[in-house]
Amino acid sequence: MKVTRTFDIVDQLLEKYPKDVALATKRNGKWDTISTKEYKEKVDLVSYGLLSLGLKKGDKILTVSNNRTEWNLLDMGMSQMGAVHVPLYPNLGPLEYTYIVEHSEAVIVIVSSQIFYDKVKKPAALAKNVKAIYTFDPVEGVPNWNEIMELGQKNAEKYKVELKNIKDSVLPDDLLTIIYTSGTTGMSKGAMLSHRNLIANVEGTTHILPVDHHDNLLSFLPLCHVFERMVNYLYQFKGCSIYYAESIDTLGENLLELHPNGFASVPRVLEKLYDKIVAKGKNLTGIKKILFFWALDLANRYELNKANGWWYEFQLNIARKLIFSKWQAALGGRIKVIISGGAALQPRLARVFNAAGILLVEGYGLTETSPVIAVNQEFYPNMKFGTVGPILKNVEVKIAEDGEILMRGPSQMLGYFKDPEKTTEAIDTEGWFHTGDIGEIQDHNILKITDRKKEIFKLSTGKYIAPQLIENIFKESVFIDQLMVVGENEKYAAAIICPAFEFLHDWAAKYGIIYRDNKDLIQNQKVIDRFTEEVNRINLNLGQSRQVKKFELTCQEWITETGELSPTLKLKRKFLKEKYRIKFDRMYGYTNDDGYVGIPSNAKFDPKHLA
Repeated sequence: MKVTRTFDIVDQLLEKYPKDVALATKRNGKWDTISTKEYKEKVDLVSYGLLSLGLKKGDKILTVSNNRTEWNLLDMGMSQMGAVHVPLYPNLGPLEYTYIVEHSEAVIVIVSSQIFYDKVKKPAALAKNVKAIYTFDPVEGVPNWNEIMELGQKNAEKYKVELKNIKDSVLPDDLLTIIYTSGTTGMSKGAMLSHRNLIANVEGTTHILPVDHHDNLLSFLPLCHVFERMVNYLYQFKGCSIYYAESIDTLGENLLELHPNGFASVPRVLEKLYDKIVAKGKNLTGIKKILFFWALDLANRYELNKANGWWYEFQLNIARKLIFSKWQAALGGRIKVIISGGAALQPRLARVFNAAGILLVEGYGLTETSPVIAVNQEFYPNMKFGTVGPILKNVEVKIAEDGEILMRGPSQMLGYFKDPEKTTEAIDTEGWFHTGDIGEIQDHNILKITDRKKEIFKLSTGKYIAPQLIENIFKESVFIDQLMVVGENEKYAAAIICPAFEFLHDWAAKYGIIYRDNKDLIQNQKVIDRFTEEVNRINLNLGQSRQVKKFELTCQEWITETGELSPTLKLKRKFLKEKYRIKFDRMYGYTNDDGYVGIPSNAKFDPKHLA
């Protein structure tokens, strides 16, 4: 059958890939599974239930949920009766919830638990269109979503013909979903995506993903994010079974018990995974430690297409058997592919994981492009470290005169909901979507991203700085968890550094550093000297204008909940600049407060690095 709408995937799944486990969610320590047949039956019951409630084609349903089977039942059930899914991040702030619940024109709201109910009940009460809130988990005094299913069961015969007629009337270009893009400043914009948008992206990537209907995939990134949502459709399109991890915290445990064939990730998760592996290596002793770092050194020098020659490949095969086989086992032992998206991946991580025999491919896209524009593939020359891979065959890309990446194709959004002005700003008169990213197209139609257009700034010397590029280089340090490079209209670049506190605590213990808390720790002269040494070392690999001349350390980890990172784990630069205004002022000599934590005047910098 031809798949042209997202709900067609369920019908295809039943027709081509009937299986005992279509979807699985862990509850109370046990995997709760449903078969392909049950999946189809329950999706229909959801549709019947929503029709029984009086919902009609075009109505908006807003959800706030963790990853679980019910999310799919609801998503497919509402899409085949023409309703529009508005999924929200669970970790949005109250102002954002209030704005979106009203702006989206949601008729009903469905949340997964008491925690999310408490977050949306007030915004829902204030919104003029919301008629009811339902929950997946039992919440006292709140209607449960099972009531919708039961209503569907009761009225199945009544709405059977009507549902078929509605399904037949749903066109590929009809609105499927509104996804509010978090951005890094201001209120979110609602990107309107059609069935065609998502299906075009599924079709454009299906030949690239090296899994099939025999495989099991693990899902832990939020399904409300377009990246995980699209691969969720892609897995089902290919007939794979999907297992939803309990949370990102149980990822390691779930990998070992499920032995999945792949998963999608964001770079932040892979960075932490890599850091844990290296930390374990440092705790080894004797020949085991020597072999570990010999293998890691090999991995850091890995090149595709056996470009390093036969002797290197011979050593690498030994390293894979002795060392990297343990890395593979830690991921469950059956990984065919890890897909990285949502933010820039450090080239070092792509190099090391692939050297270890773990296929890690980086892709690129935006919510507005459904999302994938380009993605690295399994074999050379369609993979290149430091790039996002070949542009999809069903997507057009060109580079504007100022270096901005422009995209056009069937996966391009319909526009921003109720915002024609911003839609016109994003999509020009020739139909090109302006991504806001700077990049270049290389051999084999491979796309390389260099920075965000809006984030590039100029020093007072006239030199341009692309902060993401520098930040990714610094984040390769085991001492650095996050950092933000600044310096617009200043003489030099500087940085606010968020230390990798878990590693820093271990380092401090090793060197006998006593401290009360993180604030006390980052003011310790030995810590300042060690970070100074680290910044000096990294600066050696940077051009003069891109070197970080001063820095300040933070005493708090940067996380989404406290506002430093967006829901997709990108830096919220405006927020960070306001939060650390005093630190910025100190780095540029606008204040001389006591307790200065940056590079002091007596720091042992080599002048040749900072000339």
